[in-house]
Amino acid sequence: MTTSTVSARSRRNSLLLMLGSAVCFITNVLLIRALAGMGNVSIWVVTSARFVVGLAIILTLYRSHFRPTHLITNRKLIERGLLGGLSALTYYYTVATLGAGRATFINNTYVIWGGLIAVWVLRERLRPALIVGAVATPAGLGFLTNPFADGAATGFLDFIALINAVAAAWIVITIRQLHAREHSSTIFAAQCVFGLLLCGGPAIATFSALPAASWLILALAGTCAGTGQLLMTRAFRDLSVAEGSLLQMLVPLGIAAGGVAFFGEHFTAWELVGGALILAGSLASAWTKPANP
Repeated sequence: MTTSTVSARSRRNSLLLMLGSAVCFITNVLLIRALAGMGNVSIWVVTSARFVVGLAIILTLYRSHFRPTHLITNRKLIERGLLGGLSALTYYYTVATLGAGRATFINNTYVIWGGLIAVWVLRERLRPALIVGAVATPAGLGFLTNPFADGAATGFLDFIALINAVAAAWIVITIRQLHAREHSSTIFAAQCVFGLLLCGGPAIATFSALPAASWLILALAGTCAGTGQLLMTRAFRDLSVAEGSLLQMLVPLGIAAGGVAFFGEHFTAWELVGGALILAGSLASAWTKPANP
């Protein structure tokens, strides 16, 4: 088997893993949304449950590959864990203060920043199809989320969301760098361990008794999030930052479609245009041929 054949097969498998990751993240958000309708569940508890289930997946399926001591000896793993936990908390904060649409739009500009930073740091080639996708996909997300409706003015919190987008881009760069030495399970574990260090205390402080149905949904949501994160981490071993990030932009589109299917929401004409642009940008990423090995 030739090297190019292996490369093509590896890339195809990674595209499927990234699409599977997007499906898991979409399901996670829809489950959390259903959970919110059943009672007041602290976001700290929801986030911590995600990390706990993630660690359970690692210890169950990847015990022989997981290297826990690396979490305190590898500086890049510490960086990935702390930055990932802070990024998640900042995203939730901007969603609560700016609104879901505006925060999602600004935070997801990491697709652009990630592609540009990867050209500089990882020497990845930003091919024309990826440039088209990097323009079309955030534009589509803007139509889909309508972030600047009602004449909202730009303020300091928008700047915080933008900084978080750059941080998210750097996290993806770090994941790509870590794959040279670490297994995907150890890279994912860094987020879970350091995320729990950040969220565990507030989760305990805000915890309240939950009915059995809520526990079940919380466990399913955590499983989806953990599986999605693990699949995404593995997929970035073979996909460039630009193309992998663009495929993750299918998540807000899937969430919107789930809102129509399960929560009685409706698309406007502009939202349909946004959905079409996201699909076009993501397909541009998936169809881009890998560089010659």
